[in-house]
Amino acid sequence: MTPEERADWVRAMGARTDWWLLGREPVVAPEAELVDAHFHLWQARTLPDPQDSGRSLQTSRYLLDEFRRDTGGGHRVVQCVYVECGTAYRTEGPENLRPVGETAFVADLARQGGAPQIAAMVAHADLRDPDLDLVLDAHAAAGGGLVRGIRHAGARLEDPAARLIAGAAPRGLYADPAFRRGVARLGERGLVFDAFQFHFQAEQLVALAQAVPGTTFVVNHLGTPVGYAGPPTEADPVFTAWRTGIEDLARLPNIIMKLGGLASVVTGYDGGRRQRPPGSETFVAERGAYFHHAIRCLGPERCMFESNWPVDSVSIGYAVLWNAYKRIALDYGPAAQAALLAGTARRVYRIRPPAA
Repeated sequence: MTPEERADWVRAMGARTDWWLLGREPVVAPEAELVDAHFHLWQARTLPDPQDSGRSLQTSRYLLDEFRRDTGGGHRVVQCVYVECGTAYRTEGPENLRPVGETAFVADLARQGGAPQIAAMVAHADLRDPDLDLVLDAHAAAGGGLVRGIRHAGARLEDPAARLIAGAAPRGLYADPAFRRGVARLGERGLVFDAFQFHFQAEQLVALAQAVPGTTFVVNHLGTPVGYAGPPTEADPVFTAWRTGIEDLARLPNIIMKLGGLASVVTGYDGGRRQRPPGSETFVAERGAYFHHAIRCLGPERCMFESNWPVDSVSIGYAVLWNAYKRIALDYGPAAQAALLAGTARRVYRIRPPAA
C-alpha cells in the first residue's frame, strides 16, 4: 500500500455515501433485532503516516450523526458497543490517564440517548502499567457504568507499508509478564479483554489466553486474516493458517469471537476498488467461509457480529453488510440467529435489552 493509497482509504472511511448508494438492496429480515458489537467514532483529525514520517493522514469526521445516518438504512440496530480508537484523548495530565478522555466523550454521547443506544464500550489502557488499577478506576468513573472491557492491541505488521492505521504493536507484547498481569487483572475486575491481532499471531493469542484463564477474551475481526485472494480454497495458505488458529482458539472456553472486519482493506479485500460496492450475496460468496468456520468451531453462543464501522465502510455499505450477516445467520436455527445477531453481544458485554 503506497502512502497515497493509504491517505485515500483513511479519508474515505465513513464518507463514501454516493458509492454506497450504487449497491442498494432490499433489507433482509428487517424485523430482526441487532446489536452492533464493534464501532468507532472520531473527529476529523490528522494522523502520522506509518510508512513515511514526512507525510500525514487526514480522516473524515465520523460522529453520531454519521453513524446514525448509516444505521438508519432499514435494519433494527437497537444497541451498539463502542470500541476505543484514540478519539478525544486528554491533552494534559498524566500520560496513562489521557485515554480516559475518550471514555468521558463516549459516555456523554450515550447520555444524550437516541437510537441505536450506545449500550457499552471498550476503552483503552496500557495493560503493562504498574498503576493499572488507577487507570481502570478512572475509566469506571468517567464511563458511568458504560465500560465493559479494555483493548490494548497486539496487532503487528512488520512492514510499515502494509499498515493502515493500526499494526505497530511492540514485538512479543502478549508474552510480556506485565501485560499478562494486566490481562489477568481485567478478569478479576469483571472486565473483558478485547484482543486485536492478525491471523499469523494466533499462536501468541492462544498462549496468552491459556496463561490467563480467568479473563474472557473477545477476539476482534475473526482474528484478522490478512491476504485476501478471492473465495478461499483448500490450497489458500491464508485460509489454512487462519483455520488452524481458530480451531486452537475454540478449544479454550474463555474465547469469544467477533464476526466481522473482513471488508477492511488491511485484510487485502478489494471490494472498495470496484466500480460498484459488492452486494450481500457477493460478500458472502467471497468471505462467508470464514464466518461459517468460526461459527462451527465456537458455536453461535460464543460468536457475535460486528460492523467495524467506519473502517470497513470503504469496501461495502452498512445495510448491505448486515444483509450479508443475516444471510449467514439464516443458515442456522432461530436460537442461533438470535445469539449471533444480538444475544451473545448482550451476554458478554452485560447489556440489558432496551425497554419496550
